[in-house]
Amino acid sequence: MLEVKNLFLKFTREYFALYDINLKVEQGESVALVGEDESGKTTLLRVLAKLEKPTKGEVYIKDIPLKKLNYKTDISAGYVPATPVFLEKKTVYENFKYILKKRGVSSSELENKINQTLIDYSLEKLKDTKVKDLSLDEKYVLSFIRLMFRELELLMIDNIFDGIGEATKEVIIDLIKGLKKKGTTLLIATTKPEIAQKLCKRNVYFKNGSVVESLDN
Repeated sequence: MLEVKNLFLKFTREYFALYDINLKVEQGESVALVGEDESGKTTLLRVLAKLEKPTKGEVYIKDIPLKKLNYKTDISAGYVPATPVFLEKKTVYENFKYILKKRGVSSSELENKINQTLIDYSLEKLKDTKVKDLSLDEKYVLSFIRLMFRELELLMIDNIFDGIGEATKEVIIDLIKGLKKKGTTLLIATTKPEIAQKLCKRNVYFKNGSVVESLDN
């Protein structure tokens, strides 16, 4: 599914955000990138999401070089950033409608699809709420709920577990477990080894921009 070979990313002449990263992730595998803040795990996810350009090295996803990969046509992938991204002045319904319309869902289908999704996750009360008025925990949950509109091959999750309550954490863990059952390949960046233990088959430990250890759970 995914292979990283001798990857470097240099932010300044002296500072490597990533230094000689090598990583292989099989289809359907769940892998945690574990480390303190600024250890390199988030930067690696941003490279994989094509938000940062590496200085040197190769990345292949489904045997396609990352620089040639088209996330719209070559793979169904999702990226959940550390800060939820929405159209803040729009309602939850309008945000979901925007996503579905971009994916070509017809107007006749999308209303039922959105309503049923909100019912399935007991979130009907949020339908007409503007995103800017939601709590951070609600935004994180909705970041995952909108992924349920797709059959994901790959999901990258960036360090979201530090700032949310325990109840929300359990909801999100259950949602991620549901994606695992569907065979989604997971990469989860976290500072919390206990999260990695719950969700992932393997932990890859980062320090100072390098992989220092890889252990099976």
